[in-house]
Amino acid sequence: MKRRSALTELLDEEGAKGALLAAVSSIVVFGGLIALVLTSPNWEKVQRQFFSWRHFKAAWPAVVDGFWLNVELFFWAMLTIPVLALLIAIARSLRGPAFFPVRVLAVIYTDVFRGIPLILLIFLLGFGVPPLDITGLPSDPKFWGVTALALSYSAYTAEIYRSGIDAVPESQRSSARALGLTQMQALRFAILPQAIRNVVPALMNTVVSLQKDVALLSVLGLREAVRAAEIYKGRTFNFTAYLVATLLFLAVSVPLTRFVDWYTSRDRARRSQAAV
Repeated sequence: MKRRSALTELLDEEGAKGALLAAVSSIVVFGGLIALVLTSPNWEKVQRQFFSWRHFKAAWPAVVDGFWLNVELFFWAMLTIPVLALLIAIARSLRGPAFFPVRVLAVIYTDVFRGIPLILLIFLLGFGVPPLDITGLPSDPKFWGVTALALSYSAYTAEIYRSGIDAVPESQRSSARALGLTQMQALRFAILPQAIRNVVPALMNTVVSLQKDVALLSVLGLREAVRAAEIYKGRTFNFTAYLVATLLFLAVSVPLTRFVDWYTSRDRARRSQAAV
């Protein structure tokens, strides 16, 4: 007992020293950065342009209203992307010569939409398709903005799904087929449940990226948070509205990121315990 208590005291002492060192180093680093900014020659001008409390309060209502549109667009994209990506991943995972054309189409899809920068895809669909005035196709920029996000992100997400499918041991597929399951039944009941569980942390990181990339749809003229900030800046020649939009995005992305880190750590711990 004495040895254990001595060891515990030593660990506590080392932990206290580490915490103290971390606190001191953080104060020095962040304090130095703040001092560097505040003592710069043009700080007062920058403060008036980017950190004006008066403009912050004036821009807040319009930017917040625009941010709700960001949330709406993010919601619709999140409904579409996982389903479309899973279908593409399944198409690429089908075996046998009869499914060769399906696999080729899935490969072409992922290659094309992963190769086109998202901003270009938004321009092409948002400004290129509505002028065609094709019967049955909507001209709403919100529709084409979400479509561009879905097409681009589903190509990346499909590869995440496929990596999870490929990580499942081949014996699982063979066992399912030996039980008399068809290829689709084996995927549905044996392969996909394991694959999706394995790639959830990677999928959640994609969600964080998508939440930020919704702001790119402002190029279509949608009055979301970034567009509302740009309108305010154009009217007042003050950039504080961009700070408002930045804080709103951080208010969503930071908790999401922390949740992803927590879930990833928990998943890693669960796998370590299962391995033992």
